[in-house]
Order: sequence, then structure tokens, then C-alpha cells
Amino acid sequence: MSEEKKNPFVEIVTDTADQTDTMDKNDVDNNKFMGVLAYLSILVLIPIFAAKNSKFARFHANQGLVVCIGGIILGVLTGILAKIPVLNIICPIIDLVPLAYSILGIVYVVQGKAKDLPFIGGIKILK
Repeated sequence: MSEEKKNPFVEIVTDTADQTDTMDKNDVDNNKFMGVLAYLSILVLIPIFAAKNSKFARFHANQGLVVCIGGIILGVLTGILAKIPVLNIICPIIDLVPLAYSILGIVYVVQGKAKDLPFIGGIKILK
């Protein structure tokens, strides 16, 4: 039997902290919608204020807030880079980063997981 070769980049990206075991199943089931809202840009404010008592929603609201702030920063950065002829080629790729994080976050929510997003999952803004 041959062993599958593992891509080190894929392992780095998928090997993030998983806090699902610390979540109450009812909380997860009842707050998936709030979790999804957390990854839809400014709509992150809804779970931040409406689901203060949900550990699951707060977890995803924190990550959604990091993605939202990161998206704003990247938007400013790409606005500057777009003015430089050689570097403006990478702007559309950079602009896809927040979208990719949002999609991954929504996938985790729908799966009922409280798993950190790669590279930014350790950033805690909300308590």
C-alpha cells in the first residue's frame, strides 16, 4: 500500500485549533445563523450585539470581525498598489483573501465547528 503524499501547505492551513468540544451542542445548533452572519462583512455587528450569551456565535463573531478589519486594511492596501503599474496585477488576488476566509468560516459554522481560521485564528478581539 502506498502512502499518500501530504502537502505541507495544506497541513499548515488545516491544522488549526478546534474548540468544538468546548461548545454546548444546543448553543451550536441554535446559533448557526448568527455564526454565518459573522462572516458577512459589516453584518458581523449583528451577532456581536444580538448573541452576547452564545459562546459559539461569539467565537465566530470574533473571527468574522478579524476578517472584516483585515478586509478593510487589504482594501486600502490594494487601493494604493493599484496605482503602481507593475503591482496592480496582484490586487485582484489580494482582494480574494477576505472572501476565502469568509467562505472557510461559513463552512465551519455550517459543520457546527468552532475551529480557528488559518493564520488569523489566534487573534482575539472579543472576550
